[in-house]
Amino acid sequence: MSAASAIATGVRAASRVSPEAGAALALPLFMRVGRRTPVAATDLATHQAARRGTVRIPGIRGTGVDVVTYEWGAGERTVLLAHGWQSRASVFGPLIRELRSEGFRVLAFDAPANGDSPGRGTYLVDHLDVIAELTRLEGPWHALVGHSFGSLAALVATHDGTPTTRVVGIAGAADPRIFIDGFGEMLGLDRRTRDALAARFADRVLTEEPDPFERYSAVRHPLPGATPLLLVHDRGDRRVPFTESERLLEANRGHARLLATEGLGHNRVLRADATLDAVMEFLTSSDLSSVEPEATRATA
Repeated sequence: MSAASAIATGVRAASRVSPEAGAALALPLFMRVGRRTPVAATDLATHQAARRGTVRIPGIRGTGVDVVTYEWGAGERTVLLAHGWQSRASVFGPLIRELRSEGFRVLAFDAPANGDSPGRGTYLVDHLDVIAELTRLEGPWHALVGHSFGSLAALVATHDGTPTTRVVGIAGAADPRIFIDGFGEMLGLDRRTRDALAARFADRVLTEEPDPFERYSAVRHPLPGATPLLLVHDRGDRRVPFTESERLLEANRGHARLLATEGLGHNRVLRADATLDAVMEFLTSSDLSSVEPEATRATA
């Protein structure tokens, strides 16, 4: 039995004693990002070509952390990219190259405990703090583009007032609770233990919010002012269900479009030609007054 399997077995055994006991054991695992994603060989040149910087944010422990930032190009239109959980800025390599070829300036970052940024844990509030600080320094934005966890951050940040003309969410979540439920499913935890984990996590990390899962819900808080939104999601995504983007489409109906792909999963969708073509068309369009609300389909 692997160490991970042994830990999962221990958490399940504790949860049979009480959901709170299982949640207490599960919390450190949920908060830790895990092994860092390396830069893919195909993206190494793009990664190395970036101009690097840092911004400082409080971090989930409140002691401060320096987050690594990346910048490409020098155009008047700036796009900010937000990566997902256990990821890094370089996963946007194909999109960065497309954006540069069209004359965009591009900014991205490695969240705490991801990529080249220090730390062992992170959460949505870190993404939001980085976006806020970069907006103070570099904004407003032509677009915010997020993948997975970063998509939720882009949506919440825009609702909270980050100035941008449009938003792209790729394989994104509608509600932060989905990440706890996905983690619980991976460990085989029952609903009561997942609820206890959510409560314990909120008490530990989100102490200033009376209902943090409502506060950071992109469904409960849709984009303001009919901000144009492009959603891209694979129907077979096993990490963030396709239904999350359907919920976001409904919450932003009238100014959102959903591109549904087949056979790309959670990560490959980010690099697929269908995604890149749709995103670039959305970002270069000068007329987004009429956005098709129905889902369209692309295959791998």
